[in-house]
Amino acid sequence: MPDPTTRPSQPVAFPQDRTCPYHPPAGYDPVRATRPLARVTLYDGRPAWLVTGHTLARELLTDPRLSTDRNRDGFPMTTPRFAAVKDRRTALLGVDDPEHHTQRRMMIPSFTLRRATELRPRIQRTVDGLLDAMIAQGPPAELVGAFALPVPSMVICALLGVPYADHEFFEEQSRRLLRGPTAEETQDARKRLEEYLGDLIDRKGENPGDGVLDDLVRQQRREGRPDREELLAMAIILLVAGHETTANMISLGTYTLLRHPERLAELRADPALLPAAVEELMRLLSIADGLLRVATEDIEAAGTTIRAGDGVVFSTSVINRDQDVYAAPDTLDFHRPARHHIAFGFGIHQCLGQNLARTELEIALGSLLRRLPTLRLAAPPEEIPFKPGDTIQGMLELPVSW
Repeated sequence: MPDPTTRPSQPVAFPQDRTCPYHPPAGYDPVRATRPLARVTLYDGRPAWLVTGHTLARELLTDPRLSTDRNRDGFPMTTPRFAAVKDRRTALLGVDDPEHHTQRRMMIPSFTLRRATELRPRIQRTVDGLLDAMIAQGPPAELVGAFALPVPSMVICALLGVPYADHEFFEEQSRRLLRGPTAEETQDARKRLEEYLGDLIDRKGENPGDGVLDDLVRQQRREGRPDREELLAMAIILLVAGHETTANMISLGTYTLLRHPERLAELRADPALLPAAVEELMRLLSIADGLLRVATEDIEAAGTTIRAGDGVVFSTSVINRDQDVYAAPDTLDFHRPARHHIAFGFGIHQCLGQNLARTELEIALGSLLRRLPTLRLAAPPEEIPFKPGDTIQGMLELPVSW
């Protein structure tokens, strides 16, 4: 391994595609070897700081001098489609305190550990119904469409109060928003989601139900600050993030387990390992690779100065494999203490839905392995397509048999 005190001679490009869906891009090797901070070049040629060390990441993610406001000068844009919607109002991930605190406080009651526990029977019924349909149809099956995507889509629709009958529409717009090939397609997808959710919010204002969006409408009215644009921004991030991230973890987690037969056998033999396995998979896979910030003041870090206006990117796939924190970090190990990974972020912007995500993953993966004990890939691993590096990581398709 290169001397960790030296810097790469040329800035590394960020983001890059993975060559293996569960490992960071090989092109990140220079910055892995020179933790905890490096210079990278973004798609438009702009430089940014890349945080790669675990300790430094946790320090900076709690530093109020780093902002998530994408409208600030210098905010790092990692893709053209992200830049295309930077001026659209965002919620939670794209705002700082005190606005962030107000929004998060509104949503916390719906995403507590207690609430996730209460949802377990509903999630189990959803998972069982999808597996029943798969088994009745018989092998082979395409697991993304038949299982990995419908599980979180059904759950988030029920939780938010969004009609699941519309799932094909919002799943397609989410795909275009996160992976559209052009900026124009991304803008159109955002517009369509705004129109759909805006109409839904208006209907809930007239006839509220019992979903999270209904609760948010009522809460705004109680506080005397009706803000339709804020509700719309919150609805978009809850709906899109609520199914996209978990769907990708289910598909990529299944693929990873099937590519590690010894670990899969260990998990089948001892189902009590499942919670630890979910944490380790989240650490290893780090599907949301690239948390974005901009410095509002000069910050001394790792022997250098991050200047006010500098963009800062946190590579979760590299941070979660810091060998100073994780022994043999590229190895899937259910017995390591992995809970302090930053796959959900860290600090005040840590993922609000992490309790729900863990619950869904435990139930989905556990049920899949229990009910299909001979589950296996139905195509050569190298022929199974996965997502490019400029979006949430996961499998585009996952053909399986049993």
